[in-house]
Amino acid sequence: MTAESRPATATGTTLVTGATGTTGGRTARQLIAAGRRVRAASRGAARIPGAEPVRFDWYRPDTYGDALRGTDRLYLVPPVGDPHPAAVMLPFLRQARAAGIRRAVLLSSSAVPAGGPATGEVHQALPGLFDQWAVLRPSWFMQNFTGTHAHARGIREDGLILTAAGTGKVAFVDADDIAAVAVHALTSDPAPNTDLVLTGPQALSHDDIAALLTEITGRLVTHHHLTYEQMRDHLATRIPPEFAAMLAGMDRAIAAGAEDRTTDTVQRLTGRPPHGFRETATRELTQGN
Repeated sequence: MTAESRPATATGTTLVTGATGTTGGRTARQLIAAGRRVRAASRGAARIPGAEPVRFDWYRPDTYGDALRGTDRLYLVPPVGDPHPAAVMLPFLRQARAAGIRRAVLLSSSAVPAGGPATGEVHQALPGLFDQWAVLRPSWFMQNFTGTHAHARGIREDGLILTAAGTGKVAFVDADDIAAVAVHALTSDPAPNTDLVLTGPQALSHDDIAALLTEITGRLVTHHHLTYEQMRDHLATRIPPEFAAMLAGMDRAIAAGAEDRTTDTVQRLTGRPPHGFRETATRELTQGN
């Protein structure tokens, strides 16, 4: 066994923020299955079997101290929909460092480099705050088409996927695989101390996704191509305009080929290949999650 894959000997306790979310809940459950102690943090104190629930709100510093108590590592899910998460995340991380937290793993995005927008500022700061760290930079989630995301709602309600991504391809990744890498990053010895770009095994266009979903569900699903401006304005009816412009800009980057790539990160760190889209969508849409 290599140093990269050797599990840490200390059990430790992980504070999982966003424990009711797509990757937070999965990470908490996988840590518990591996025999690790977990504090499941959310605004409502998430109830996850085997985890200690704790109330936590990025926008309420008075919740920070209780959440950090008794933990030595963090899984960090940024506040949803905030285009400037560093404003609340960095004060929390400084308090965590002062409280003796040894390791932090941040969920970011393949589209956001260190120093970039949104989580990019937190990514850039993380190595200066913790000796043990990792930044997960997954591509777009497969669960965007099966869960509670706007794409999934549009599919269920109208059979439509709306993007400004054109025919650009994305190697969509299963949230279960993201969680598996998160567990590795939280528990491996030594810590990764790097950023990790996570993808599925194959880059697919949204037209490809629509065709696969039509085949899997037996219901026609169509990808409707929008312009950047149309996508921005559509999103701005649901989320803050600045965040809408950023997301529409990511679609435009996909159209230009920015996400047409695959990586071996999931295979290299977990010892198994990443799940494919057909496998994941079939599991979640026909067999339940």
